Amino acid sequence: MKKFLSLALCALLVLGIFSGCKKTDETSDTSGNNNSGKGKVVVYTPHPSEAINVGVQEFQDKYGIQVEVVAAGTGELLARIENESSNPLGDVLWGGGAESLATYKKYFAQYKPSTLPDINPAYVDPENYWVGESPLPMVIMYNTNLVPADQAPKGWKDMLNPAFKGKIAMADPSRSGSAYTILATMLQAFGKDDGKGWQFIKDFYANLDGKVLDSSSKVYKGVNDGEYAVGLTIEKEAIKYVEAGGPVKIVYPEEGTSAVPDGVALIKGCKNEANAKLFIDFVTGKECQTIMAQQIKRRPVRTDTEPPTGLPPMEEIKLIDYDFDWAANEKDSILAQWKKIVIGG
Repeated sequence: MKKFLSLALCALLVLGIFSGCKKTDETSDTSGNNNSGKGKVVVYTPHPSEAINVGVQEFQDKYGIQVEVVAAGTGELLARIENESSNPLGDVLWGGGAESLATYKKYFAQYKPSTLPDINPAYVDPENYWVGESPLPMVIMYNTNLVPADQAPKGWKDMLNPAFKGKIAMADPSRSGSAYTILATMLQAFGKDDGKGWQFIKDFYANLDGKVLDSSSKVYKGVNDGEYAVGLTIEKEAIKYVEAGGPVKIVYPEEGTSAVPDGVALIKGCKNEANAKLFIDFVTGKECQTIMAQQIKRRPVRTDTEPPTGLPPMEEIKLIDYDFDWAANEKDSILAQWKKIVIGG
């Protein structure tokens, strides 16, 4: 693919089985047509509640299929899928960085959504183990009450500024898919093959002063609330606080960032396969993609869908030549090296 892109679920939250579902005698087909609303689908997702509520409600209203949602961090959900592989309890993994999904692809089934012709090929797994549902530029978010304009960060290198020591919000890359992507992005921005990238990460961790958060949501909330001066996070979450009038701004790192998509994948051996495929078709379809863009600022993967207002076009954002295959295939070793730095830090 072109360069681009314990097991206790302490954060586990069953968001519930929505009511009012229609019941008939036929099950769904895999194309998304003529579905009569029989059965259910179990969706594992690391998405924030806002995205979950919008997507699930729209799906249920459209097809009358009962949706059960299990929400937790990407790493926790992938570990759950692995542990349940002999008897899958989930049907779909909706969300999580695509390279994290690629690392666990043996637990997913190949599937070509009916929506594939309208999706940018850059966001599609060539082996069809996952498909992107929203590209995610990684950004630096800072609190304007704590960081004067003339001291605002411009790039990743500013995360080594002594003035920010202990004031940087960063999630644990082993628990958060977006935090892992940020780690891999910084490594590549400074040199993943010559040791300079890892030296940067060592210096960066020292500047975290031992503060690593257990979820991505604590990053953007912490910066907005003034618990941290700066944070490394996802554009789609940071922009909400900007538009809500929070004391925050976002920066696209001058060294370059990445825009790996969130992915959606069919869990191998799932019990509700037809409805799971329909769900994948739905979240990558124009209707859902448009709603997500307009209501919660998620960039679409579709070529026929307008991006959210208020965000710069993708072509205006400087991107590194992100080595997706390296980030996916070497994830275990990358996280092992990160852990070594944390333990020995």
